[in-house]
Amino acid sequence: MTYDHFFSVALARLHQERRYRVFADLERIAGRFPYARWHSPDGPRPVVIWCSNDYLGMGQHPKVISAMIETATRMGAGAGGTRNISGTNHPLVELERELAELHGKEAALVFTSGYVSNETGIPTIAGLLPDCVILSDAWNHNSMIEGVRRAGVEKKIWRHNDVGHLEELLAAEVLERPKLIAFEALYSMDGDVAPVKKICDLAERYGAMTYIDEVHSAGMYGPAGAGIAAREGALHRIDVVEGTLAKAFGCLGGYIAANADIIDAVRSYAPGFIFTTALPPAVCAAATAAIQHLKASQCERDRHQERAARVKAVLNEAGLPVMPSETHIVPVMVSDPEKCKQASDLLLAKHGIYVQPINYPTVRRGTERLRLTPTPYHDDKLVDALAEALVDVWRRLGLPLRSRVLAAE
Repeated sequence: MTYDHFFSVALARLHQERRYRVFADLERIAGRFPYARWHSPDGPRPVVIWCSNDYLGMGQHPKVISAMIETATRMGAGAGGTRNISGTNHPLVELERELAELHGKEAALVFTSGYVSNETGIPTIAGLLPDCVILSDAWNHNSMIEGVRRAGVEKKIWRHNDVGHLEELLAAEVLERPKLIAFEALYSMDGDVAPVKKICDLAERYGAMTYIDEVHSAGMYGPAGAGIAAREGALHRIDVVEGTLAKAFGCLGGYIAANADIIDAVRSYAPGFIFTTALPPAVCAAATAAIQHLKASQCERDRHQERAARVKAVLNEAGLPVMPSETHIVPVMVSDPEKCKQASDLLLAKHGIYVQPINYPTVRRGTERLRLTPTPYHDDKLVDALAEALVDVWRRLGLPLRSRVLAAE
């Protein structure tokens, strides 16, 4: 039997559905963020990145780079093993202490990525609760969905941010039954925020645990960058905080923070933690430097919010279909998978602007979009150039601009 055919058919299906992903070969330039070098089919070209998850540019901050270089020089490149077998390096222990302090919890546990922390943390916690039922927001990230699936317990999906529906599901359960409410603080495709206080109210009323994903908000919001729950004054009411080191902190890795027994139980039972190599010391030291800097410094967050507001205002003025968002996420709706990919290609090839298209299954069919993530380093010149480029692309592709802009021309 020839097996290649099955893979060819699977790839053809992705092409037909306009879901085939093409990766841009980029070379970030230290000290010049958000500029990068794109290794195009025709050779290297300068581009501006408008979709990075390095939201605050901390991946190129001098303190972060210095911590990484110094630690790598002193301790070498890799961790040397799993956490259980020689891999628990001292910078990793210090990083976990820093994360626990950031989120006001007794302890923290670091994983190799934010995806792994959800995929491993959720099923381990739920699996240790007898007859647990997980109540998961309908728009939760794929890593949370996979974590819920791997738990192998009963699950109930509540309509996105609909606390009325969540209460209906909670009220239908026996009060004594263990329950885990899993939700995100900030949903990265629309940029909307969870009603954290109301969710905590329901959790307390119906005896449920809370598990919040602060991946897109840790480092970005709240006192010292502790996240949305901290901003809302509800951090102490959250049982488990999950986050990443790869976005606002500009490094690599994921984590959970909670009371000491929860963390120790996950440490002791989670296969995705036990059987994988630990993060390298240099990465841990760099992440710790980023967290410590953002705990003390507010200027990056203030500038970031100002830049995001500026981008929304300029794009709206240009008549572009910007989705309303109270956060730093700026989605521009295209609503067509093929044109979304074409728009991304034109921006890159014609204007030197890199924005990855967001198509199904990351978002629902018919809601395809360009997801912009301004940083403190996108100045007015770059914002204006982005708006002009988007308008040019919209015209080329026959995409609608708001009528008042068309009328003015």
